[in-house]
Amino acid sequence: MHAAILFLIFNRPDTSKRVFEIIRQVKPLRFYIAADGPRNDEEIEICEKTRSIIEKIDWDCEVKTLFRKENLGCGKAVSSALTWFFDNESEGIILEDDIIPHLDFFPYCEELLEKYRATDQIYAISGHNHLYGEKANEDSYYFSSICHIWGWASWRRAWKAYDYSLEAINKKEFFNILRYYCDKSCYRNFWKLIFFQMKDHLIDTWDYQWGISLMYNKALCIIPNTNLTQNIGFGENATHTKKIKKKILDYKGRAIFPLKHPQNIFLNREGDRMDIIKNKRCISDIRYVKRYVLFKLKILLNGRFKF
Repeated sequence: MHAAILFLIFNRPDTSKRVFEIIRQVKPLRFYIAADGPRNDEEIEICEKTRSIIEKIDWDCEVKTLFRKENLGCGKAVSSALTWFFDNESEGIILEDDIIPHLDFFPYCEELLEKYRATDQIYAISGHNHLYGEKANEDSYYFSSICHIWGWASWRRAWKAYDYSLEAINKKEFFNILRYYCDKSCYRNFWKLIFFQMKDHLIDTWDYQWGISLMYNKALCIIPNTNLTQNIGFGENATHTKKIKKKILDYKGRAIFPLKHPQNIFLNREGDRMDIIKNKRCISDIRYVKRYVLFKLKILLNGRFKF
C-alpha cells in the first residue's frame, strides 16, 4: 500500500491491537504511530503496553513514532500528531485506536486522494457514513459540509487551514457562512454553541475545530454512501464516547467497490439534512439560549467570564 497511515493510540491495547491487525493486512510502506503521554503514574504501564504494538510490525516499511512523555490531552495530542504527520507527508490516511476499517477503506482512500489531490475545495475523505442505511445519492459517495473522522484521509494543503485555537476564525464571518450551509436555525445553533465552547476552552478536543475550519473555508468532505468503518470505542475507557451506543457498535464497514464517482462537485444538502436529523445536530432557539447562559455561568463560576 502506497498511502502513508497515521495510527493514533493512547491507553487501549485491546482495541489498538484489533485495528493494527487490519493495518497489518495492507502493509503500508510508511507507517506513523502517535501516542499521548500517560495522565498519571497508574497509566504508565498500560500506555507502554499499548505502544509495544510497534514490536508487531513484521513487514518492510518506514516507521516513525511520536510518543509523548507528558500528557497533552486529546485536543493538543491529536492535532499536533496530525501536524507532525502532514509535515512529513503530503497526504495520507488517519485511523484512531478504536476504528475498525473494512479492507475496502484503504483503496477507497487511495483512489480519492489521487483523484482530488489538486481539488482545493475538497478537504477530507471520510470512511464513515452516519446515515445508517440511507443514501444521499446513487453514487458511491457525496460531498458534505460535515467532516466525519472515524477513519479518514486528507492532504497537507487542507490541514494548513486547521486552526486549533480558532484565533483566525472571525465569529461574524463564520456565523454568516453557516447560513450558506443550512437555512435552518437549529443547525446553526448547534455550531454556534460549539464555537463559543471551543473559544472558551470548555471542550478538550480537536475535531470540532477541523469542522469549523472546513466550513469557514467553504470546503467539502467526501462521505461514502456505504459505511466503511466501525467504531468500537464506546465504553468506560473512551475519552468522549463513554456511553455505549449499540446502533453504532453494530454498524460495521462493508464493501464499496467498484466506485461510481459523482459527475459534479457540489454540496449535497439533502445528505447533510439527513445527517443533521439522524445525529441530533439540531438545537432549538430556546435550548440554544438556555445552554449559552449555562456555559457562560460555568465560566463565571470558574472566574473566567468574558464580558
